[in-house]
Amino acid sequence: MIDGSTRVFALLGDPVAHSLSPAMQNAAFRALGLPAAYVPLRCTAADLPSLLRALARAGGGGNVTVPHKEAAGSALDDRSELVGTVGACNTFWAEEGRVVGDNTDVDGLLAALDRLEPPEGPWLVAGTGGGARAAVVAASRRGVALSVASRSDARRRTFESWMEECGVALASPEECRVLLNATPLGLADGDALPSLPATPSAEVALDMVYARGETRWVRSVRARGLRAADGREMLVAQGAAALERWFPKVHAPVEVMRAAVAAALR
Repeated sequence: MIDGSTRVFALLGDPVAHSLSPAMQNAAFRALGLPAAYVPLRCTAADLPSLLRALARAGGGGNVTVPHKEAAGSALDDRSELVGTVGACNTFWAEEGRVVGDNTDVDGLLAALDRLEPPEGPWLVAGTGGGARAAVVAASRRGVALSVASRSDARRRTFESWMEECGVALASPEECRVLLNATPLGLADGDALPSLPATPSAEVALDMVYARGETRWVRSVRARGLRAADGREMLVAQGAAALERWFPKVHAPVEVMRAAVAAALR
């Protein structure tokens, strides 16, 4: 029951109507008996800081999605080292009146990728936003080189320079064994497929976007013989990590969260 003691959590971004985070997190709250509710809130970049701070300081918190992950860091009082490294915040809450932020995308990405049993060797990431930056940190943790695909040569070159500052070597697309889509392409019906160079060595592909029946990109790379998955497992893993930031004394009910996502995508 929602009453005056209910803690309100929200997903801030644009778009948010497609997101399964509310279904997943509300299922987890119910399973744990927590006095909390999770809602999607579409917002502009201008409204993001005030919404984020109001939610956190009222005892709640939430997540940030595209296109606001990189802007969210500036609304925080305290940020984790990972937020500073990635340059993007996707999880926020309050501690002792101070608004705190973290990034759970890196752990979520690695958890989802591990389920595909990726081979050793370089990765290729499509995109240069917050999700792609999380992929760079994940690549650094695994000690793999990375290739970057972007529709903008200028953004790609800037991103590659930052990537090398993070200690991640630059790979050629032809040698990449793992493909990652960190663009929002696939969120909307009729989206074009991510534009990638030739990747003849690829064996595994992970889409950070998810959709009923999987995304077109996942279906297309699977038709090439790759082991592939959309972003539902990444959603569950990063969501579980976020819940444990908001409620540090509980263990996230991962199977409940996974079942809620699966049911919503059927």
